[in-house]
Amino acid sequence: MTLPQVVESQDDLILPKKVPNPVLESSSHRSLHRELLLSHKWGLLPEEKPELQRVLEQRRLEQHKEREEALRPRSDLERKLRKRKERLLAYELEEMKRRKDLENVPEFVRVRENLRHIQVSGY
Repeated sequence: MTLPQVVESQDDLILPKKVPNPVLESSSHRSLHRELLLSHKWGLLPEEKPELQRVLEQRRLEQHKEREEALRPRSDLERKLRKRKERLLAYELEEMKRRKDLENVPEFVRVRENLRHIQVSGY
């Protein structure tokens, strides 16, 4: 690395100069940068969209598809399938709630409940 060049002023003060960046000054780097700017400006790289732009386009397409789907009239089969799906989801939520309640119950209460269901034979 080279030391910064210095310039002496009239007041016998030494003023520092900015250290040059060898990467930015290289001709290959400048030509590559120029080529990338031009190709982006002319749109020569349609596949190379920024990630944010791709995500926003995808989201916009999905929203458009959902709006069109909502406007389209439902068939009988679709309505029945939707009702069945809603019932299944409600059942699953109830089942999860029941399991959670059972986990909170002390063990001796669960054992007692199991013993009630066992029938004693031989008496």
